[in-house]
Amino acid sequence: MSAFSFSRRSLFFLLLCILAGSAAYWYYQQPTATYSDLVYGNGRLEATEVDVATKIAGRLSSIEVQEGDDLQVKQKIAEIEATELQAQLRAAEAQVQQALESTQEAIAGVASAESQYNLARITLARSNKLMNKNFISKDQLDQDRSALQVAQAGLTAARTRVKAANAAVATAKANAEVLQSTLQDTTLTAPIAGRVLYRLAEPGEVLAAGGKVVTLLDLNDVTMSVYLSAAEAGQVTLGAPARIMLDALADPVPAKVVYVAPRAQFTPKEVETRNEREKLMFRIKVRVDPAWLATHATLAKPGMPGVAYIKLSADTDWPAQLPVR
Repeated sequence: MSAFSFSRRSLFFLLLCILAGSAAYWYYQQPTATYSDLVYGNGRLEATEVDVATKIAGRLSSIEVQEGDDLQVKQKIAEIEATELQAQLRAAEAQVQQALESTQEAIAGVASAESQYNLARITLARSNKLMNKNFISKDQLDQDRSALQVAQAGLTAARTRVKAANAAVATAKANAEVLQSTLQDTTLTAPIAGRVLYRLAEPGEVLAAGGKVVTLLDLNDVTMSVYLSAAEAGQVTLGAPARIMLDALADPVPAKVVYVAPRAQFTPKEVETRNEREKLMFRIKVRVDPAWLATHATLAKPGMPGVAYIKLSADTDWPAQLPVR
């Protein structure tokens, strides 16, 4: 009875081993055919960072955003004190007005000079006729010729003064426009739609030109970089479809390949490779689909780890289940 019981246990153990071996064989052999069209690597989501800095030096009078705020394009971020610039602008605008008045005066001078020139020209013509009839002396004719030359020179000078006045108006307007533009630079606005990552200054601080106020994340440009061996990277093409499986999300994130490194590099320490003996890898960058980002902007957070899967052929379908790294 004991021998029979031992035989049954042996038979049960043998059947269990056969089932386990079959399952292992199916598990390790099946993905080879299913996943042969995929390459994949670990990485982290990255977003473009944009520093918003001052164009001019000045004291910050206010900052209207906090870290984590979502901003729209042209939304106000901060303000720089502009009392001195406003005074300079008023002075420049007064100079413009003064230059315009000088131009009007110069134009009136041209009209007067033209009148004097026309009178001298008519007088000389009349004197020539009278001289032919010996009604006037030669000295009188010479005086009339000289008067015409003086009138002509006066007209030329008057026209030159008009040109100079017009140039003064243009210069004054240009100075006013520069100050107006500088005054607009005292208001810092968001150059992109993004999220405030860092608030780098506080109201009351005096910043030099180029001083950083906030750093924005462009959530419309989210990417992930992975590193692949030469054999794998050589099969990847620009625009190839990709999917990103984030550790924090259950559903895959649609993406596509936007960059394939032309040269190999040493793999960073924080990136795992399928074969640890491979030291030189090619960096591949995939960009998250903007349409997906438009509806899931709060889900894709820069820094989230995950796996990027790249399909080598656009003709094949995505597998029902992606391989696990």
